[in-house]
Amino acid sequence: MIQIDDKLISEELFSRQFVCNLTRCKGACCVEGDAGAPLDKEETKILEEIYPRVKPYLRKEGIRAIEEQGTWTTDPLDGDYVTPLVEGSECAYVVFDGEGITKCGIEKAYQDGVIDYHKPISCHLYPIRVDEYREFSALNYHEWPICAPACELGKELEVPVYRFLKEPLIRKYGEEFFTTLEDAAHEYEVQFLGKKP
Repeated sequence: MIQIDDKLISEELFSRQFVCNLTRCKGACCVEGDAGAPLDKEETKILEEIYPRVKPYLRKEGIRAIEEQGTWTTDPLDGDYVTPLVEGSECAYVVFDGEGITKCGIEKAYQDGVIDYHKPISCHLYPIRVDEYREFSALNYHEWPICAPACELGKELEVPVYRFLKEPLIRKYGEEFFTTLEDAAHEYEVQFLGKKP
């Protein structure tokens, strides 16, 4: 682990490669799993506030799930805040394009300038998972077999996880953190991956 301020960062963010390949996986991460996307407490309030503006972007199945369960709910296993699911399957905020690829209704509203909230930060940061502790945050790489196409494309393009996730890392932690992370990645690559200084 590498420490930057109060954050512990797994070296896998530097050693693993990853670039989402939606034409292969079809956005399965928005459909698979036991619960919706993790949310922090502030995001539950944001979802309540923006729902009327996001609603026109959603499918009727998603709207029904949200209006039955709420704009957010809790994971029955651990009580964490999560997005609701449609009949235990895809996230209620999911929409599908003409090729069956999942898109985020929240993100589509953001891209159209209707809201200023991009999407849940846990979705934006994936495959990084952040575990919050009293004294520090731990940033870990989450390996999921459905993301094998993203790992293959990342290797082909030689894009490490942290670089693929530059935008959400800056969104979450700021420019200064990302600059420090880049420096740490460079040192790691020289020391452990044999790259030239």
